[in-house]
Amino acid sequence: MTEAAKITSQAKSNLAFALRILPKERRDDAVIFYAFCRVIDDLADDLGVPVEQREKGLMEWREGLEEGFPNGDALQLDVLAMQQRRQIPTELLVAIVDGCRMDLRPQRFETWDELSGYTWKVACAVGLIAMRIFGGEVPGCEKYAVALGHALQITNILRDVREDFDNGGRIYLPIEDLRKFGYSEGDLAGKVQDERFFKLMNYEADRAEGFYREAEASLQNVDRKAMVAAEVMREIYQTLLGKMRRDGFRVHEQRYRLSKARKMTIFSKHLMRGAMA
Repeated sequence: MTEAAKITSQAKSNLAFALRILPKERRDDAVIFYAFCRVIDDLADDLGVPVEQREKGLMEWREGLEEGFPNGDALQLDVLAMQQRRQIPTELLVAIVDGCRMDLRPQRFETWDELSGYTWKVACAVGLIAMRIFGGEVPGCEKYAVALGHALQITNILRDVREDFDNGGRIYLPIEDLRKFGYSEGDLAGKVQDERFFKLMNYEADRAEGFYREAEASLQNVDRKAMVAAEVMREIYQTLLGKMRRDGFRVHEQRYRLSKARKMTIFSKHLMRGAMA
């Protein structure tokens, strides 16, 4: 088993789950890409490692992607080979690294415009690479990939509000939105879950839903079969968002997830749709 396959097989993420639907020749490259994203994200988030050491590791990845790895390990060489096979622009891979570098220190984004620059790096760039691996048409599928990336990342932000704050005081909700509903950083630290918080979270959920609708409207018939794994992701996360909303966004008390049975139902539905496309 390759290093990339080991990393992916150990993952419990929705993306790793969705990759099962891909044809083998594309799934192998998707596994390499997933392992790359997992390693970069874990490197940024490991609070047991000094921040300077984590930044050094991320910069080594960045420089290797741009200039080649002088003594590349198995995963690094696999990533470069995958990039060449799928004609992945280097700047997209570098954007993911740069997005994770932003996570090394406590985050504050004043506006959605500021936050969207971050979500583009850590989610939309992922989508733009994934669509190439999956076989989506360039540039026709790019609007879909970008809209879906924003939608998925906002959903992640809402689900992980508590976890992010506890992990180094990170706040990914736009600060101007907190002020709009009279909810402060102190309220967040105190796990205050009242009407102000509910309205704030619904406001952000509406933004995510807007991007989900944009993604659905942007997906062209020619790309439906190729993007079936992305559509599995879309429905899993959109269903998760609906579950949080119906439950009043009790994210201070629990981490929301879908059951394996629910995800298998979504998986099977899109598998059949892909076969008929």
